[in-house]
Amino acid sequence: MFKYKTGDEVLITAGKEKGKKSKIERVLPSENKLVITGINIYKRHKKATRNEKAGIFEVVRPVSVANVQVICPKCTKPSRVGFVTRDSIKNRVCKKCKGVLK
Repeated sequence: MFKYKTGDEVLITAGKEKGKKSKIERVLPSENKLVITGINIYKRHKKATRNEKAGIFEVVRPVSVANVQVICPKCTKPSRVGFVTRDSIKNRVCKKCKGVLK
């Protein structure tokens, strides 16, 4: 089980976007990276092809898991994620308030 899921609200803790809050759009567990809406946007210049026009497009690049912390919906603080097994069900848990994350 991966510690981050799509829809989780996160805080960026490092890099040029430090201090911003946003939601996870996509999770890339094989690369240990996350695609986060509105974060880490770069410009990409493309030549014209038969199907597409030329121009400058905005591309969202993935962010490393090490530069992100989940914001707990219960205590509204950025915290680490832990796991607790109750009744043979594994749940993600906030390390600060011990509240279960969705």
